[in-house]
Amino acid sequence: MNPVDLLNGAQRARDALFTRLAAPGFAHFGKGSRILLPTRLSGTEHMSVGDKVLIGAQSWLIVPEQREPGPNIVLHDRVRMNQTSISAVARVELEEAVAIARGCYISDHSHGFDDPDLPIRDQPLGRVAPVLIKRGAWLGQNVVVLPGVTIGRGAVIGAGSVVRSDIPDRTVAAGAPARILRELP
Repeated sequence: MNPVDLLNGAQRARDALFTRLAAPGFAHFGKGSRILLPTRLSGTEHMSVGDKVLIGAQSWLIVPEQREPGPNIVLHDRVRMNQTSISAVARVELEEAVAIARGCYISDHSHGFDDPDLPIRDQPLGRVAPVLIKRGAWLGQNVVVLPGVTIGRGAVIGAGSVVRSDIPDRTVAAGAPARILRELP
């Protein structure tokens, strides 16, 4: 066995052990789901993870506070994400088989910025509205999904898009802000 194969095997074993130890800390953690390290998790008791979910390395899932009863982050079966940041105080829900490319950011809230004397990070949260990404949707690399958005079933969001309004089922959308480019059959 070459050294790279040996190191990859050790990494898989480390991730499996971390997943097994972390799983009881979630509201629900499904069979066959995996967390790849390094990953940052905060508020896992307010998160539900379905079966066969992959939370890829360098992802960040956080519930900084609860504004609604939980779970506040819901990942249905077979969700796949990689280097994804999800922050929820109300609800961010990804239905079955949603695929998320690297570098995506999804949040159901934004920071306020009304007080000029306070740093933005110290201001109260602004708009809070749930996010829903429906079954089989795909988000390309570096997509940003803002509060209150629903992305339709089987929709495709192009790389680098900023989604600030709803995207219908089976459409392709891209841009900043994202707009519908075409319908899928």
